[in-house]
Amino acid sequence: MPKFAKEVEIIEKKSKFLGFLLHCQTVDEIENALNYLKQLHKKATHICYAYSLKFPFLEKAVDDGEPGGTAGRPILSVMQKKGVKDACVFVVRYFGGIKLGAGGLVRAYTKVTSEVLS
Repeated sequence: MPKFAKEVEIIEKKSKFLGFLLHCQTVDEIENALNYLKQLHKKATHICYAYSLKFPFLEKAVDDGEPGGTAGRPILSVMQKKGVKDACVFVVRYFGGIKLGAGGLVRAYTKVTSEVLS
């Protein structure tokens, strides 16, 4: 079971966004945490994430079915602005029945990432 450094929850128009911060140094650690979250949140609509590793330098952003660039990219952008390295931020979304639109998704993923990194 991965040890998350911090967990937060926000609600946007009935959708629940759960943010998880994982301090890590390898892609294997990230994949293990992702698999754990998939088991724990089987009914989640999306599990989006982004990571930044120092050595070797690797960055990745994953939208997991959200419209392109509305989830993983905003997560990674917040991490880059805050200078966060050797970390992964996962955001688990439970759809609440109200579409947020591209702008709403970007704002929600940005907000939960900012909160989990604060």
